[in-house]
Amino acid sequence: MTAILLLKYLKEKAEYGWHLSNMVTFIRLNLFVKIGLMDWLNNPFYSPIRVFQDEQFRIGYG
Repeated sequence: MTAILLLKYLKEKAEYGWHLSNMVTFIRLNLFVKIGLMDWLNNPFYSPIRVFQDEQFRIGYG
C-alpha cells in the first residue's frame, strides 16, 4: 500500500501525463538508469547527447 501511495504521489507531481500502470512499467524497465527521477518523470522520452568516439580523444589536444 505504501508503494502505491508513493507512485500516485509521483504521478501527481510529474508534468508528463502518466497513467499509473504505464508509469509503474516504465519505472520497472528503467530502474537502474542514471538520471534524476523527477527529470525522467517530467520528460521520459528525451534524447541524450551523443559523444562520438573520436571526439572524446580530441578534447584537450590541439
